[in-house]
Amino acid sequence: MPETRQPSPQPSTPWPTTPWGGGWIPHGYHLAPHSHPQGQLVYAAAGALATATERGTWVAPAQRVTWTPPGFAHAHRFYGRTDVRLVVVPVDLCGELVAHPSVFAVSPLLREALLALTDRREVRPGAHQRLLAVVIDELAETPEQSLHLPEPRDDRLRAVTDLLHADPGRTATLAELGRVAGASERTLSRLFHTELSMSFHRWRTTLRIHHALAHLADGRSVTETAMECGWSNPSSFIDAFTEVVGQTPGRYQADLRHDTK
Repeated sequence: MPETRQPSPQPSTPWPTTPWGGGWIPHGYHLAPHSHPQGQLVYAAAGALATATERGTWVAPAQRVTWTPPGFAHAHRFYGRTDVRLVVVPVDLCGELVAHPSVFAVSPLLREALLALTDRREVRPGAHQRLLAVVIDELAETPEQSLHLPEPRDDRLRAVTDLLHADPGRTATLAELGRVAGASERTLSRLFHTELSMSFHRWRTTLRIHHALAHLADGRSVTETAMECGWSNPSSFIDAFTEVVGQTPGRYQADLRHDTK
């Protein structure tokens, strides 16, 4: 997403803003790289967030939750005014979930459990532990839906991805980018599949969706976002966005406006 690769000033808003893990975060808030001895779930009940690690960037709009296992260095950036919910997962429960950072879809039951865990202090002894068990059970049965943008290690491939990070709307073909990077189209296509486990087209589409989520959260129109992020027309953007995110960009933006009133 925009600026996830760049440092930014730290706003004065603390995070989280309540002792039990909930609070509103302003647009653009950036939490510098850090790690935790325990696992961490971060849910944007409204807004969107990006979690960046050395393995790439994961993005979670309002209907998804990010998971970071213990020990993974990571940074967060928030897009739109974000209702963020933070849930710490004890080490002895982390083995129930995947061993790498990821994003999961949020079912109605999972959403209510996350909100209940972070809306208020524990009143009855053991209540939070029981709710956390529900969260773990739901996540263990939920397939990953990672808006994951992996980052390459190969210098030739990194030269290409750096060009696209600098200008996601760039329409150059892989062959054209390869000439700039000093590698053949065939070599780069192979590297995308072997190192990043996706095609060039899929990687660039995911990068553009990351930027589109941020643009929409910032109040830009669907048409403006489509043009800035490299789609030739709004219809093709809407199709790609809906396939990856699970809702149309218009609905995503409408939900943002509704949730932040």
